[in-house]
Amino acid sequence: MNVLVTGGAGYVGGTVSTILMQAGHKVTILDNLCHAKRHEVPAGADFVEADIADRPRVESLLRDLKPDGVLHFAALIEAGDSMRVPEVYFRNNTASTLALLEAMLATGTNRIVFSSTAAVYGEPKSTPILETADLAPTNPYGESKLLVEHMLRWFNQLHGLRYAALRYFNVAGALPHRGEAHEPESHIIPLILDVALGRREKIFIFGDDYDTPDGTCIRDYIHVADLADAHILALRALEHQDKMIYNLGNGSGFSVKQVVESARRVTGHPIPVEIKDRRPGDPARLVASSEQAKQNLGWNPKHPELDDIIASAWAWHQQLHPKA
Repeated sequence: MNVLVTGGAGYVGGTVSTILMQAGHKVTILDNLCHAKRHEVPAGADFVEADIADRPRVESLLRDLKPDGVLHFAALIEAGDSMRVPEVYFRNNTASTLALLEAMLATGTNRIVFSSTAAVYGEPKSTPILETADLAPTNPYGESKLLVEHMLRWFNQLHGLRYAALRYFNVAGALPHRGEAHEPESHIIPLILDVALGRREKIFIFGDDYDTPDGTCIRDYIHVADLADAHILALRALEHQDKMIYNLGNGSGFSVKQVVESARRVTGHPIPVEIKDRRPGDPARLVASSEQAKQNLGWNPKHPELDDIIASAWAWHQQLHPKA
């Protein structure tokens, strides 16, 4: 396949790009490098530094590439930050994606796999969450992604655009030479591993009074390589299907305290914690059912165990900070 990957210099997009190339596919990455550096673009991929909001540039690129499809990862992803500056998330995640979709329509590019989020569900009435659950985001980040899903539905109905929207939560883990490190970092597993590496004093837990067994939030965690496999399967499935919405997750979920305990086991470090106030917009329990993706895409996660996910991340972080 010949694939355009937006946001392909980032953690998830870059991992997907790497796995695509390992399978023999041609990859072109489009990224504005707002949260990544040039050296993080996977080796072997063609690279275009541009913003997806730049419709003329994207349209020209699509005309030249004539890709089999687009894997769309370019977005801002911090739910907490979206409660502070919602306008930034609607501009970057929703309006910019509209420009991308318009460029696709203008050039006859007819397949897109959208990196959505299970945050579109908000505070679920029951878990694990099914794809048919109510859509009621509790933060602008989730809303910005849901608005894109609405656009995709209408573009499919009125323009015949083929799409897959893949909803997932906490992506974690690493390949041997590619892992998760944001600046600034806000994701729990890298933050915990920074403590084990001596780069942070302790980990903060935001709220321990939720309606969960140990009082801390419960979330799904999925290995980034398993996530990549699902995106590639979805792109292939769009050859004979015109629309798909699937959850991707482990189906069980782990609390923040369980994640800390797993990291303690894997790293052998005590990892001190400090309890802080809840963050606005954080639901208590978010766990997605992935049975539809397994049945219809043939998706089979290879790394379902939390200790295995954290161990792969730990190995990569030790490479990244060998003297820490």
